[in-house]
Amino acid sequence: MNINNMSDIRLVLLSCCAPCSAGAIQQLCEDKIDGVSDFIVLFFNPNIFPESEYTKRMQEQIKYCEKLGVKYAVLEYNHDAWRDAVHGYETDPERGHRCSLCFEYRFKRAVQFARENGYNAIASVLGVSRHKNQNQVDNAAQNVCSDIKYLPIKWDENLRVKINRESEFYRQNYCGCEFSIRKV
Repeated sequence: MNINNMSDIRLVLLSCCAPCSAGAIQQLCEDKIDGVSDFIVLFFNPNIFPESEYTKRMQEQIKYCEKLGVKYAVLEYNHDAWRDAVHGYETDPERGHRCSLCFEYRFKRAVQFARENGYNAIASVLGVSRHKNQNQVDNAAQNVCSDIKYLPIKWDENLRVKINRESEFYRQNYCGCEFSIRKV
């Protein structure tokens, strides 16, 4: 499904957590992204470890979406399949090739979800965190988003920070990957 009319973008927003996605979701709710007629927040993060950490982040994302009345979907948590996707790169540093493989794995599933549910574009907040590189995220998405348009939206960082200061979000100190857990 291609986007022929840029005023009819049906967007899947791939989210890693509520603190990273809050500003993007708010912008979408307020129609501040031109052309987006409909959107859904997609929580697909089999990279997050341990599962208890995954559950905390998922619950926080759901809570925020429900507070705003935003559609959301939570996909399967299969950490073993994710480990297979990044196998051989476990010792890579943060922002290394393992991260590219992880992003591609998650975008592939987001593309499948978009196709199956009538969405024609994907954006993400995977590069919002200080732990990640936005160009790496964009490149991974462009490698796998063929018939589904990838929109590398530059989200309003000031809005995200404002919402986070005013919220009581559960916050974490690492991206979620078991291979990049940082001790604080």
